[in-house]
Amino acid sequence: MLDHGAPPHNGGPAAPHSEGLGMRLMRRKPVERLVAEGGHGEGGTLRRSLGLWQLTMISIGATLGTGIFVVLGETVPKAGPAVTLSFVIAGLTALFSALSYAELAGTIPVSGSSYSYAYATMGELIAWVCGWCLMLEYGVSVAAVAVGWGEYLNELLDGTIGVTLPAALSAPPGDGGVFNAPALIVVLLAMAFLLGGARESARANTVMVLVKIGALVLFCAIGVQGFRSGNYENFMPLGMAGVSAAGATLFFSYIGFDAASTAGEEARNAQRDLPRAILLSLAIITALYVLVAAVAVGAKPWRQFTDSEATLAQIMREVTGQSFWGTLLAFCAVIAIASVVLTVLYGQTRILFAMARDGLVPKVFARVSPRSGTPRANTLIVSLFCGVLAAAVPLGQLADATSIGTLFAFALVNIAVVVLRRSRPDMPRSFRVPLSPLLPALGFGFCLWMMGSLSTVTWVVFGVWMAVGLVFYFLYGYRRSRLAAPAPSEAK
Repeated sequence: MLDHGAPPHNGGPAAPHSEGLGMRLMRRKPVERLVAEGGHGEGGTLRRSLGLWQLTMISIGATLGTGIFVVLGETVPKAGPAVTLSFVIAGLTALFSALSYAELAGTIPVSGSSYSYAYATMGELIAWVCGWCLMLEYGVSVAAVAVGWGEYLNELLDGTIGVTLPAALSAPPGDGGVFNAPALIVVLLAMAFLLGGARESARANTVMVLVKIGALVLFCAIGVQGFRSGNYENFMPLGMAGVSAAGATLFFSYIGFDAASTAGEEARNAQRDLPRAILLSLAIITALYVLVAAVAVGAKPWRQFTDSEATLAQIMREVTGQSFWGTLLAFCAVIAIASVVLTVLYGQTRILFAMARDGLVPKVFARVSPRSGTPRANTLIVSLFCGVLAAAVPLGQLADATSIGTLFAFALVNIAVVVLRRSRPDMPRSFRVPLSPLLPALGFGFCLWMMGSLSTVTWVVFGVWMAVGLVFYFLYGYRRSRLAAPAPSEAK
């Protein structure tokens, strides 16, 4: 079925030799074909077993974790007490993009997330660039989150049995260690859950999400007892530049709200539930972030924050004078961060599943086990790669690299929602971005502004990443893209 809202050369299955290079790079995949292929992989199909509750928990699980438990301690020195404002700015940036995600997820309910949205609206090359950025968002953020897990594991071990893992085995090279074994372990544990099936993984994630929400509420209840208004007297000591720089880093804390969109082919009622899950999860996350940040800065002078990755546990110990509460929070953080690893790893495998089905990456990523209804080989490969990356690269470098890839993908989503409105205005939409195109334009602008706040080194890393991705596309994806071949329904 052709996408009648697109030009003929973009919607139809023309043979490769009949198109020039420019036409092939701009060719779009019809929405109807995207939806018709949903769930189908090599040798099996994904199972639709997730409802609104599970989808919301997936987005919260993928988002709520390292950003507040770990990265907070790194950003307070950049912004001072105004770090709460940094969270709000990062949250607004996420909100504008979340509105665009919600509309597209309800209109194109497939596993590829923004990669698939770009394919339907802006063509194959832009879709590839978006998918490559998503690998940076999901795959690299799994590693970044896993790095922080080891810090809280050490806090837990110290508070319970009085021992900690040696630095050589609990930190990556560059951070005083040789190999971050805990980071690899938590990725392998998440892999084991995912191999069991989407529904089983969602159940485990729901339990872990409830634990970490409870942990943050507990922190606020105890931390507010040490609140000192004087800690807010010099609210913005480093100016708006510090707030902006902290906000760009803290955007890492919001990465994952779009994770529900990667479950589009395993949701029972994707068109109805995906938009609701995305917006509901973002509202809950933002409220918790701002509250926890406000309490943390009120309980501890901003100059005393260090680059420790177990900041909240330290504050609880200082406020109560007892190690028990810090140990309890460390336990909850271990659960919380494991949940992020689980759900973000899930998202990465489903994005690669969609890209492999389109022929842009090797088809091994699209193989589905008939027994479990999961892409087993995909899960194994991604998990091992992310685990090794987590064990060998420091958190700070990973967090910033993840942020820039995510911001770029979000910027494309804000463009895609406007393009689809114009090319297919008659398509049924379960959710519509209000005040379009104004809010998508604001979302696009905020993403560019926050990208501009990141360091030159981060931009260099991003440029190298994109160059590698383009080389891979022209050597592999461009030649093997399945969009040139008719869809099964079109071939009959």
